[in-house]
Amino acid sequence: MTEPDYTEDGVPTFDFVRDKIEGRHLTSEAATELAGDPQNTQDQFDRREEAGRDRLEEIRRSLRGE
Repeated sequence: MTEPDYTEDGVPTFDFVRDKIEGRHLTSEAATELAGDPQNTQDQFDRREEAGRDRLEEIRRSLRGE
């Protein structure tokens, strides 16, 4: 049987409060990670785009027999 989140007097239990704080902390960490560094994200996007263009040009050259 699990413990109730509140005592009979309506006071939250230590475990309930700890779980609530840990949950908020993890949510905050995840939001920070997802937000990331916008400049780093743009750099990654630019590198991926350039690699895609290079690969496409390589495929086109091979189709032309070069």
